[in-house]
Amino acid sequence: MKNRLKVLRAEKDWTQADLADALDVSRQTINAIEKGKFDPSLPLAFKAARLFNLPIEKIFDDEYEA
Repeated sequence: MKNRLKVLRAEKDWTQADLADALDVSRQTINAIEKGKFDPSLPLAFKAARLFNLPIEKIFDDEYEA
């Protein structure tokens, strides 16, 4: 799953650890999500959307093309 977490995090000048603390996950989880190695759970995706005040689909893209 593509995502804009790294870009959004950089805009706020946050480290991966800062974002991890805000989302109550590990820095390794943030790293894996940013690299596309791990897809966030739905509750985590909603939490990120609230944190950045954006709709989920503005942060995460399932790359599905119909």
